[in-house]
Amino acid sequence: MPCNFGCSCQIRRARCHSPLQGSSLQFLALSFLTLFSGCLAVQRGQQFQQGMGQCSLTNLNPLEPMRRLEYEGGYSEFWDSNNEQLRCAGVAVTRHVIGSRGLLLPSFNNAPTMVFVIQGNGILGVMDPGCPETYQSVGQIQGQQSEQGQQRFRDQHQKIHQLYRGDVIALPTGVAHWCHNEGNQDLVLVVVHHTANLENQLDENLRRFFIAGNPQQQQRQGTYQGQQQPGQQRHQGVNIFQAFDAQILAQAFQVDQETVRKLQNENDNRGSIIRVRDEFRIVSPRREQQFQEQQQGGGYYMNEKANGFEETICSLRFRENLANPERADIYTANGGSIAALNSLNLPILRVLRLSAGRGLLRPAAMVAPHWNINAHSISYIARGNARVQIVGNSNRPVFDGEVREGQLLIVPQNFAHFKQAGNQGCEWFTVKTNDQARTSPLVGKTSVIRAMPEEVLINAYQLSREEARRIKYNRQEVTILSPQYSESQQRGVEIPMSVV
Repeated sequence: MPCNFGCSCQIRRARCHSPLQGSSLQFLALSFLTLFSGCLAVQRGQQFQQGMGQCSLTNLNPLEPMRRLEYEGGYSEFWDSNNEQLRCAGVAVTRHVIGSRGLLLPSFNNAPTMVFVIQGNGILGVMDPGCPETYQSVGQIQGQQSEQGQQRFRDQHQKIHQLYRGDVIALPTGVAHWCHNEGNQDLVLVVVHHTANLENQLDENLRRFFIAGNPQQQQRQGTYQGQQQPGQQRHQGVNIFQAFDAQILAQAFQVDQETVRKLQNENDNRGSIIRVRDEFRIVSPRREQQFQEQQQGGGYYMNEKANGFEETICSLRFRENLANPERADIYTANGGSIAALNSLNLPILRVLRLSAGRGLLRPAAMVAPHWNINAHSISYIARGNARVQIVGNSNRPVFDGEVREGQLLIVPQNFAHFKQAGNQGCEWFTVKTNDQARTSPLVGKTSVIRAMPEEVLINAYQLSREEARRIKYNRQEVTILSPQYSESQQRGVEIPMSVV
């Protein structure tokens, strides 16, 4: 049954000339359900492909935030959601800078989210619906009487997660969360929302829904770099309680309307990041875990003990620290390291259909030229700088230049590129739009060049046999290349006897 994708898919009513048996009805219903689901998936896929087909990929550039909103307890910076590169990759990006004792108010959004902790430490709360309150304070539950006849109360809430520099956090679509900076330095979070994900059933715009605060008033006071685009404020969100009838909310919560007005925060001018006035008292286990500063790059890593609920879906792990030196998947002593995160080592990414990674290069070291087989990549430069060259299927690079700390760089699927660190080295975090993203290097031990027979190289590139062997075997590293060898070192590379 064909679907008309110019409008929503229609399931045509079947006309039956004779009564259908129960099994036939079940089969027909199942067929319609399968067809309808397929129509929706194909429709969204075609819409996304049409959007990608309209993208101009002849020129790429590093991106800076275009908008900044100041709040009482910090500020947020937003990359231009109308930028062609971001729209082609199907992402929206935000950077939150939460000051000491700052609290990022609870909110949720319409797209799967990856969060990178660039600096500082804090705590994160994720309110997963239907999950139990596994953190409880000492005391009696409301309504129970103590021996003195007085009521005592204890707080109960869902699990609290410690955040450290180098953490990567995966947040599913529509799950509410908040964050508090409990350190003395700013807590810096870079947040990538995958708006093109099939989990997003709304539209291609990022839509944030706040459960507290009055962010709409702060949006009117935002500062912009360059010209503001129409509708740019529209999707930053408001407090969802404000639109509800106050009397209905009072009945739902069984509180008075004065308390409801406080929930609605209509006269609250503090913004989306507020400053905690008094001691921030939450229920949390003693921090017996040991963490230490990473010597290269100042990152943190820690070993966490089990809390006894690892097998339940409500305790599904969604955080991983990629700054732990032992977490590196690729390591070159004089070059640096890369740590990858996908649905095989962080299962929640299978739901988000995303993967992530962190790279660290020493000065002048290089990530070998390669391409992403099945994903776009969105990289945030956390520290240092690097020269990057990106090439497509034309005879000139689509980008050849420097990327610096605080910039965003998007590399489309199948576009080959390399990254070479500057004098200060380079650290970056990457989101890829596939939960099992794969790369194919052009240089090194696992490269396509290394996988070719000598005869193919000789004839394809008109090389001598010695040149072909040097191209294949001069680099023995995997992905990360040490600073360039001298010519004498290159001539002295020993060719494996098994291939001579």
